[in-house]
Amino acid sequence: MRDLPKIELHLHLEGAAPPAFIRGLAKEKAIDIGGIFDERGNYRYKDFWDFLKVYEAATSVLTSPEDYARLVGAVLEECAASGVIYAETFVSPDFCGGRDPGAWREYLHAMTEAAARAEATAGISLRGIVTAIRHFGPEKARETAICAAETAGDWIVGFGLAGDEKAGAPKDFRWSFDCAREAGLRLTAHAGEWGGPESVRAALRDLEGDRIGHGVRAIEDLALVDELAEKGVVLEVCPGSNVALGLYPGFRAHPIGRLYDRGVKVTVSTDDPPFFHTTMRREFEMLHDAFDWDEGVFETLNRTALDAAFCDADTKAMIAKRLEA
Repeated sequence: MRDLPKIELHLHLEGAAPPAFIRGLAKEKAIDIGGIFDERGNYRYKDFWDFLKVYEAATSVLTSPEDYARLVGAVLEECAASGVIYAETFVSPDFCGGRDPGAWREYLHAMTEAAARAEATAGISLRGIVTAIRHFGPEKARETAICAAETAGDWIVGFGLAGDEKAGAPKDFRWSFDCAREAGLRLTAHAGEWGGPESVRAALRDLEGDRIGHGVRAIEDLALVDELAEKGVVLEVCPGSNVALGLYPGFRAHPIGRLYDRGVKVTVSTDDPPFFHTTMRREFEMLHDAFDWDEGVFETLNRTALDAAFCDADTKAMIAKRLEA
């Protein structure tokens, strides 16, 4: 499992920042970000909502395009070390220039250049999914969607919705998703993590996305599970994240095994890896131990992820060759 190439579809860029990277940047800039680290230097939080506050505090030291270029390099170095050959990351104009279109383009240019360097040196390909922050509200999401639509292309391949699932309803963000859809972007939305099965139904009904981020609470409604399987909806599942945040007591209790067995298209990702003390390598190893999944299952997960990836056909063909190799 350690040496298998891996595809990751659900990775928050700021949430993947190594704690040492954030501490170092805060020291360089003499920014006090409070007690967000524990005695071992890891991120410290009490629950999901406290995690959101710590996430935003850590992000507050990222104040320039150069900071984001360095961040992309640091994150992709970690991903490549775990065998990831292709990843899609959530990026938000909320954190990159305050949703100003001109500033957003500068941040985007810095990130794409850093991603190109990592692809040349580490052999890992990265694409971006512009993400609206749900608890920032629908109006700010509209501004984010406009930034996404204006920069849709080879690197920005999708649009998504993340943040506190209990803030508002998916239908509140319909305009933003329609805007992104009209620009040719593929769509995903977080649901079925802290919201129950109905949150998955609402996201599918009101946003009509291509994928669902998390989606694991669907297991509580087997009719919904069967619907997901029948429609071929792909779930971006992050088992280690769900366990670390207390949604499930351990990997053996996680519903990814039951979802897979019932024919749902599942993929595996890390979400915010340093926050949850995980890597893609660890995710594969823990799933192997929990469900006795063999190499064939993980190859199926990779193929599902590649089929569901938002990148263009040429990039998919390149990644497919690397998987076969």
